[in-house]
Amino acid sequence: MANNRSQIKRIRQTEKKRIFNRNFRNRSRTLIKAARLAISKQNVETAEETVKRAIRDLDKNASRGVLHKRNAARRKGRLMKQLAALKADKS
Repeated sequence: MANNRSQIKRIRQTEKKRIFNRNFRNRSRTLIKAARLAISKQNVETAEETVKRAIRDLDKNASRGVLHKRNAARRKGRLMKQLAALKADKS
């Protein structure tokens, strides 16, 4: 347990941030899940739309500092790779 005032305040601040950021992380995970589901259903138009929405959300979270920018880039890259594979199969 913290035993000086600055440590106690820091604990309060980090807890507030954690709860605030949790909402953004959960929304990103939900959008990524929806994009992967659309890709697995082999529907290119819906998949493009949901991937675009997930990427926009990941970019926002990276700029806010909720996610690290490389973490967001990795997730975006994986989604785009899956979408490209779907498009290649449909062609």
